[in-house]
Amino acid sequence: MRHAVILPAHDPARFPELQVAVAAARAQHPDEVVVAVDHSPELLATARRELPDVTVVPNRYGRGVSGTRNSGAEATDADLLVFLDSDTIPQPGWLTTLTAVFADPSVVGAGGGIDPLWERRPSWLPDEFLWAYGASHPGLPDTPSRVRNVWSANMAVRADAFAAAGGFRTDFGKVGGRSRPEDTELCLRVAAHSGGAWLYVPQARVYHRVPGRYSTLRYFLSRCYHEGRGKIAMRRLVPGRQTLGPERSYLRSLPRAVGRGLADAVAGRDRQGAQRAGAVLAGLAAAGAGAVVELGAGVVA
Repeated sequence: MRHAVILPAHDPARFPELQVAVAAARAQHPDEVVVAVDHSPELLATARRELPDVTVVPNRYGRGVSGTRNSGAEATDADLLVFLDSDTIPQPGWLTTLTAVFADPSVVGAGGGIDPLWERRPSWLPDEFLWAYGASHPGLPDTPSRVRNVWSANMAVRADAFAAAGGFRTDFGKVGGRSRPEDTELCLRVAAHSGGAWLYVPQARVYHRVPGRYSTLRYFLSRCYHEGRGKIAMRRLVPGRQTLGPERSYLRSLPRAVGRGLADAVAGRDRQGAQRAGAVLAGLAAAGAGAVVELGAGVVA
């Protein structure tokens, strides 16, 4: 089974990160590495010049990461499409571990664990909100397990199933500072179309860079707000009672996180405990506000 690693990129200033990601991916010995560039002639020219033995293609669709990933997928005839972000660094054994599960024909896609590589982690950030920074959070399985979705920063999917389902929706996804759960929506659609299962493979891990500019409360609340909006928008695209099932389970875990933070602060074990408890409540409120706004937008539409 031939596999291609696909990395979307858009910012010429972050080309050094892309070089590191490409080198780390190539060290895992994939059959092909594809870099897809989102509407940046400067970055496209640089990547073609500086990345030998890598297929470099432009985004053939409108601006945004969904069309960029689709363009990368369309540039290869590999049997397995393996998606990374341009600011990720695969850990040793990542590709072998992630792709081994496809020996089971019932597996249509898989994803691995994501560890944040912080420039400066906020002391008030609770682990339950690591997802806001593109990282795995507590509560995920410790062993390979069937899940509703995985994340496109560390994802593999059968190319035929991806194409048959239509790839990522080009009208739904991250564009600039606006984020949408395009990877979750894709997983739901591919599973429904193919009848196959998605597996979370926690041992197939990558590092995900988190710049210092993301360490502000403003960024955190904005990310939570957009996630709330995105999940309601996704619910319209993929109707069904179970579409938001994991989110309901996740919400039930947050009161424990608040209690743990407050208990740590009162007992003197961690002076930041109260701040983490407050961040849980603030993040939940921001996500709720986003959901309310999106619900209202749907009524108006």
